[in-house]
Amino acid sequence: MKKSFFAVDLGATSGRTLLATFTEKGMEQIVLNRFPNHLIQVRGHYYWDIYELYRNILEGLKIAAQRKDTEIVSIGIDTWGCDFVMLARDGHFLRLPYSYRDPQTENAPRSFFAKVPRSRVYNLTGIQVMNFNTLFQIDVLRRKYDSALEMVDKILFIPDALSYLLTGEKVCEYTVASTSQLINARTRKFEIELLMAVGLEERNFGKFVYPGQTIGKLTKEVQELTGLGPIPVVAVAGHDTASAVAAVPATLKDFAYLSSGTWSLMGVESPQPIINADAEALNFTNEGGVERTIRVLKNICGMWLLERCRLKWGDASYDDINAEAREAEPFRSIINPDDSMFSNPADMEETIKEYCRQHGEKIPETRGQVVRCIYESLALRYRQVLDKLRALTNTRFECLHIIGGGSRNEMLNQWTANAIGIPVIAGPVEATAIGNVMIQAIAAGMAKDVKSMRRMIHDSIPLSTYNPQFTESWNVVLERLK
Repeated sequence: MKKSFFAVDLGATSGRTLLATFTEKGMEQIVLNRFPNHLIQVRGHYYWDIYELYRNILEGLKIAAQRKDTEIVSIGIDTWGCDFVMLARDGHFLRLPYSYRDPQTENAPRSFFAKVPRSRVYNLTGIQVMNFNTLFQIDVLRRKYDSALEMVDKILFIPDALSYLLTGEKVCEYTVASTSQLINARTRKFEIELLMAVGLEERNFGKFVYPGQTIGKLTKEVQELTGLGPIPVVAVAGHDTASAVAAVPATLKDFAYLSSGTWSLMGVESPQPIINADAEALNFTNEGGVERTIRVLKNICGMWLLERCRLKWGDASYDDINAEAREAEPFRSIINPDDSMFSNPADMEETIKEYCRQHGEKIPETRGQVVRCIYESLALRYRQVLDKLRALTNTRFECLHIIGGGSRNEMLNQWTANAIGIPVIAGPVEATAIGNVMIQAIAAGMAKDVKSMRRMIHDSIPLSTYNPQFTESWNVVLERLK
């Protein structure tokens, strides 16, 4: 009977469950089910349907239970960061969780910094200031006298909330908690000063756990619903980016990574947080990683731009729109992907055109011109951030590893290599799920450490390398973005 690991990998637009088995050839994966993750808009607010996500996880477990040749060793869950569920004393959810794209946190940091200065917050947490950080979400709810927050007993981040539904155990996993701006980057524990500033205590969160620790076993209810036994649920790197970075197939010492999906996250692994005036000025973040590492990185608005445009374009395939982009005029329109205009507009294509109108760029007129504008602007933004990362860490990077769904985009990968001037190594696509499984395997004693697992990934999974071309022309256009 094959020993397999069950991974739940949830992103901001979709989710899936899968089984992974280690063989002589490496890691084999079977996707059990895929499902959308829709935002629910009600009375001007955006929510996640946590119960629908749970239902789909149960469906995946039911499918796994039907595979009579497979023994499930453990279960691990990773999701996006910052968002959370509030529990009452009786253990029930008080409401659906707000989405980080909810407009209520617009300008929220400014209000909080009137209580605790910005530099103080950064010095404690090392986390970049973004409107939707958990710290600011909770502060907004506190100032609004939110009824759910007033009755809250426990706050569980999204992967921890789903683990709770499976096991009945309330935990707080380190990597996802580190995105909240409530964790002290040096102690890797909750920062009491910030908790007090939003009216909370450590007891308002679950038991603190690190990647590799066992959370609990499936409840009898879940066992009956799925047909499985008391399988353990393991705390993996609950933040999806932390799981993805764990799966970077690095063999060189000085590398940077880019986790490319709805968001693009560029950074490096560090044994200690990098918290200084330069890091604060550049708004870099220090999030928790596996094996006590710190992920020094910066969020960049990634394929969200294209995903939102494709909603309007219907069934347009990536092959079709990339072919149109290839024929479009180079460097015709350049945008700053991280402008607040692109946060959650009703019509992304029209917003891109409006941005170009306001900033004196040629307005894209065709679909190919819009796509080329997005790709070139992202590649140039990657160059900007990598240059800042070079200065911050005093490192000459030998390559950039692109992981995640965006690593399949050959055109964007090549243009990124052109823009940054060093080789790009693309893959694996399923980095987040692989990292999830890696931690489960290490916890089960079936793997030694992350370094050895990375070597296995490098040797067993096809990777693509893109060498820089025409770098001088990209250097010239970079000045336009600046």
